[in-house]
Amino acid sequence: MKLEDFNYVLPKELIAQQPAEPRDSCRLLMVDKKTGEWQHRRFRDILDEIRPGDVFVFNNTKVIPARLFGRRKGTGGKVEALLLTPKGNDVWEILVNPGRKALPGQEIEFSENFSCTVIDKTEFGGRLVKFHYSGDFDNWLDQLGEMPTPPYIHKKLENKDEYQTVYAKFKGSAAAPTAGLHFTPELLEKMKDKGAELLFVTLHVGIGTFRPVAEENIEDHEMHREWYTIEKETAQKVNEAKEEGRRIIAVGTTSVRTLESAGQTGRVEAGSSWTQLYIYPGYQWQVVDAIVTNFHLPESTLIMMMASFAGREHILAAYEEAVRQKYRFFSFGDAMFLR
Repeated sequence: MKLEDFNYVLPKELIAQQPAEPRDSCRLLMVDKKTGEWQHRRFRDILDEIRPGDVFVFNNTKVIPARLFGRRKGTGGKVEALLLTPKGNDVWEILVNPGRKALPGQEIEFSENFSCTVIDKTEFGGRLVKFHYSGDFDNWLDQLGEMPTPPYIHKKLENKDEYQTVYAKFKGSAAAPTAGLHFTPELLEKMKDKGAELLFVTLHVGIGTFRPVAEENIEDHEMHREWYTIEKETAQKVNEAKEEGRRIIAVGTTSVRTLESAGQTGRVEAGSSWTQLYIYPGYQWQVVDAIVTNFHLPESTLIMMMASFAGREHILAAYEEAVRQKYRFFSFGDAMFLR
């Protein structure tokens, strides 16, 4: 398939710059994955769609303040760094802007006592760097780092928690699993009262989120690796639900990727691993029965995933309807429920 097959026209004014308040007051486009028919609702109305025994799977990764601003030692040139993946011993994979002068051996200073040295280039255009500091690394990030909101969000966050789910637990992501931003503690409790089971997996979002598809033929695109963990009890509960015919509802594309990566045999395997799973039309789904998701960028791997799940024509028609109805798009935008 061609990359242009996943394009749509989005007016810039529909790109959300801040989250809805309260979180569950955003709009929700309910889409039937078989017929493509839709309904316009509010996010909290998802309670009306819950069947007793439904299993919702959330990604409890926690976003770190991964955007750092520094200067190249010697020249004073400004540098922006985005931390992606820890490699151990204070070595990280990062993205650097501008990158052409970030050559091996270059030192980047973020403060008097916090810097890094470029070790090598990476396969996907990033850099491997080793950090130098005194004290605690996380404390330095909290002091100097900013939340790594996407470039289409131009407003600086006043509250870092705005780009964090209410159930975030394990630090490691360079981006939020944004479908989860719509849930409040009160909504989660009401979901349990309706008979839903809430489970959690962990996938730390990395460079795959930021890397656009450049190939004309989408089959030629290569996904970057991301690290996930599924606890034994979680895997058992998902497998039991599948055996009993109960729905597995993934909250966000990262939960989808985790479940499908661990469930290639039809049963979800517990443990931790890297995944490069690339889901596009033609993929054979193994685990997920329904998806809560945001509206994604044109020609992105995420809209391809949704097209694989519900059909390209249905998804593009739903997106066109959302544009007509002036839904809010992307990370802080409104949501879809594909069921």
